[in-house]
Amino acid sequence: MSEPEVYHPGEIAVQTRTGDRSLAARRQAMIANHVVDGARAFLQRQGVVAVGAADTAGRLWASLWCGAPGFLRAGEDGEQVEVDMAIDESSVDPARPILRAGTPLALLAIDLVTRQRFRINGTINCLDRSGLQLDVREAFGNCMKYIQKRQRTDHDADKRQTATDHGLVLDGDRRSFIARADTAFVASIHPDRGIDVSHRGGEPGFVRVEDARSLRIPDYPGNGMYQTLGNFEVDRRAGIALIDFERRRVLSLSGSAVASFGADDVGHTSGGTGRYWSFSVDRWVEFSLPSTMTWTLVERSPLNP
Repeated sequence: MSEPEVYHPGEIAVQTRTGDRSLAARRQAMIANHVVDGARAFLQRQGVVAVGAADTAGRLWASLWCGAPGFLRAGEDGEQVEVDMAIDESSVDPARPILRAGTPLALLAIDLVTRQRFRINGTINCLDRSGLQLDVREAFGNCMKYIQKRQRTDHDADKRQTATDHGLVLDGDRRSFIARADTAFVASIHPDRGIDVSHRGGEPGFVRVEDARSLRIPDYPGNGMYQTLGNFEVDRRAGIALIDFERRRVLSLSGSAVASFGADDVGHTSGGTGRYWSFSVDRWVEFSLPSTMTWTLVERSPLNP
């Protein structure tokens, strides 16, 4: 009896198009249906997790949640993950108000000092105002490429009020935000397998504004599995969270994406892959990270093109 196919047809199509099908096949063993023991310990130490979720209209949103180490943990068998994070329907964070039991959710725990990250996709089992429990569908580690090393410092809350902004088009402030960003998280979806959230990083400006409602993002060399581009192949819905750590701000955009291949741009390098994806903005929200935390850039990734 043959083993069940780990990848869906969209992922297989992109793997084949890029010539990475055999590489992806070798790497599929790293994808498990639970959080393995070593990763359980990793999760327990983390204080940052990217999330991807869908609202009731089907729009995708990505965000970044921060807490004290231990706010994210897996059970002993690794089949469930708990997140201690206030789930508030009045939250300015676009992800928290839309969470519902029985709906898909994606998590990406990331250590910005060691550059390690671990990806978990599944379905919300239960939630209340104090947090949620996720039934794990797939879990696996990712490489350290393109992660900028940052040190977090916790302190008393800054009492100054910071505004939350909303919009439909990219105005001057949002264009400046995007030009400064060196870190992003992208949410994508498959209609049967659910939501995934992945990291993207590079030098400031690696995400390029094309016009008032569209972005262009290079697809640098990665793990060869193409979960994000594979999802785009079958469902164009997408969400992006761009992070300005120094100003403690998140710009979360919801819209749609489409990938292009074989067209490297010397003025906007893809790192030699010739792959890009264009993102069409439907709407955006800009909001603040916790005021009890500051972030210091230690080193940009030496692998940034």
